[in-house]
Amino acid sequence: MAKKEIADGTVHKMPADLRKAIEFDPIVRNAWTDITPLARNEWICWVTSAKKDETRSRRITVGLDKMHKGGRRPCCWAGCPHR
Repeated sequence: MAKKEIADGTVHKMPADLRKAIEFDPIVRNAWTDITPLARNEWICWVTSAKKDETRSRRITVGLDKMHKGGRRPCCWAGCPHR
């Protein structure tokens, strides 16, 4: 059975580092396909808006953990200014 492609957000394209992390975890991959395109956009923007590489890496780790636990959007963030 072929894997379903990981979708982008409504405005943002999926960055390679986030795509790789989502592909690695089947629970998160299923969560990603279940959330709305706007929610995917929020996660992508939250990750890519980090100014430092360390922050970006941490956001990917935290984001996957939150999605693993059922989180559907980044918590405590103003939201994507590009929508």
